[in-house]
Amino acid sequence: MKFLADVNIEKSIVDELRSLGYDTRWMAEDNPYLDDMSIFRIAQKENCILLTNDRDFGEIVFRQKLAPSGIILFRIKGQDSKEKVKLLKKLLVSHDNKLMNHFTVITRRKFRFIQI
Repeated sequence: MKFLADVNIEKSIVDELRSLGYDTRWMAEDNPYLDDMSIFRIAQKENCILLTNDRDFGEIVFRQKLAPSGIILFRIKGQDSKEKVKLLKKLLVSHDNKLMNHFTVITRRKFRFIQI
């Protein structure tokens, strides 16, 4: 499983994924000025699961009917990066088989999976 982290994803999340052995590309390191559609297309082309804090990717998937390999959207009030790391690790342990071809929303209380 490969990940592409949007510019708005915290470094601690990228570092954690890499420490766990996941191939993780971070747009803040590669090209922080790309627009959402360009990032989306890179994730599609490279068959990566896109990590983001940006709800605009839902617009791309559900309104424009474009299908990525998968998206994980963090919806954590306060944007607590430690909480995000903890929840992402829990998601990877308990639901790694549901990440591809799903739009996954992470909140403090639950994970929501929408088939795409």
